[in-house]
Amino acid sequence: MRENNNQYVEIWGDHVQISDVMLSVIISVTLALGGFILAPNEEPKPLIFGLIGSVAGFIISSIFIKPKRTLTKR
Repeated sequence: MRENNNQYVEIWGDHVQISDVMLSVIISVTLALGGFILAPNEEPKPLIFGLIGSVAGFIISSIFIKPKRTLTKR
């Protein structure tokens, strides 16, 4: 990873590509906000639909964005 160090950003002690982070944020925010906006206007439903949208965004992001780390035994 040291030869491509300029492509990665350290977030919470893990090195990630900024394009992958932005893609997952866009997917999650779009689904969470879409669920919130499309929910019926009864009291707990916008919260529940928004949470379902954010979980769906997490699942979709984890399917499309694969880890790029290589584990080696020392």
